[in-house]
Amino acid sequence: MADIPLSPRPVGGTFRSLLPPPALCGFLLLLALVFAVSYAVGSAAGPVAPGIHGTGGTGGSGGGDDDSGDGGMGDMPGMSHGGGE
Repeated sequence: MADIPLSPRPVGGTFRSLLPPPALCGFLLLLALVFAVSYAVGSAAGPVAPGIHGTGGTGGSGGGDDDSGDGGMGDMPGMSHGGGE
């Protein structure tokens, strides 16, 4: 028995079969647009917390060079130890 294709392909059909579906292309384009807009807005807004600096230490404790034992939170209002406020 001879092999007969069930659906004959036109001459340009091989190129079209290699392309992804149009819905996938539209979704990827929309995704790229959303990321581009969010990047632009984030760049315009600037850093989230410009006063935060690195720990300055070699890591481990997370307290940096602060030797007070309170993790660098001693100057925050309402954070007295055992004050009974």
